[in-house]
Amino acid sequence: MESSDTFNFTEIQGDLFTDHPPGDSLAHCISEDLRMGKGIADIFKKKFRGLQELKEQNKKVGQVAYLERDGRYIFYIITKEKYFHKPSKANFERALNDLRVVCEEMGVKNLSIPRIGTGLDKLPLEYVHNVIDATFQGSDMRILMYYL
Repeated sequence: MESSDTFNFTEIQGDLFTDHPPGDSLAHCISEDLRMGKGIADIFKKKFRGLQELKEQNKKVGQVAYLERDGRYIFYIITKEKYFHKPSKANFERALNDLRVVCEEMGVKNLSIPRIGTGLDKLPLEYVHNVIDATFQGSDMRILMYYL
């Protein structure tokens, strides 16, 4: 049972792009240079396009850019300056805090994400889970994290 004022975070096996509930907003991590040439970021870039729209938002490390597609938001969590960098824990946490603020401002309650920060960025999965829990505690959001 899900209470309307309780944060709910679940990790499930499945394909983020085909298995997420309809209407869920999506989010993933990128670099400030918006290269998105590898991993799931490359899939986001090809699927949702909008590179110029993202560039025009002029977001920096620790902030979140977004696109609106099919009545939902696609969030780009900027955790590092260049695509070949690894995010610091401080920048990862700052960016997730901004994601919460942006979601609250836009009324986003349901978010589907990949295992952010853990792939090419090499942050430990347990750390990522803990940061997501701490960041969104007290919100009334539901976050589903997908892994293949």
